[in-house]
Amino acid sequence: MRITPKTPEVRVPKLVGLMAADAREAAEAGGVQLSAPDRPDFHGTVVDHVVRQYPPSGVEVPRGAVVTVWFDFGEGEGDGGAGVHEPRRPGPEPGGVLRELDEPPAVPEGPLPPSGPKDPDDPVPVAG
Repeated sequence: MRITPKTPEVRVPKLVGLMAADAREAAEAGGVQLSAPDRPDFHGTVVDHVVRQYPPSGVEVPRGAVVTVWFDFGEGEGDGGAGVHEPRRPGPEPGGVLRELDEPPAVPEGPLPPSGPKDPDDPVPVAG
């Protein structure tokens, strides 16, 4: 962990996208303190991801200044939740499994030939 030199001003680290535990560590190394109004149990939060911060990263603030982070999107922002979302894959094409089947062979018209064992008493046709 890189700790900033003891200067009166520090740059706010980029915290958006970090998990809560990593955000706390980055803030400490960057010389700022964190506040999370949407997480009263912030110091016990581990895997939630930061979705917003104020002041933004790169801004110079006095050492020890408070940076506010949020773990949930505000009203009208994002999709209403935070965290890592799995990639969305395209659904199956219309037709599903039926598209992959070959067309069955045509059934010949007319009576089907007899099948099964032959009667031993039946006469055998002789070509002639």
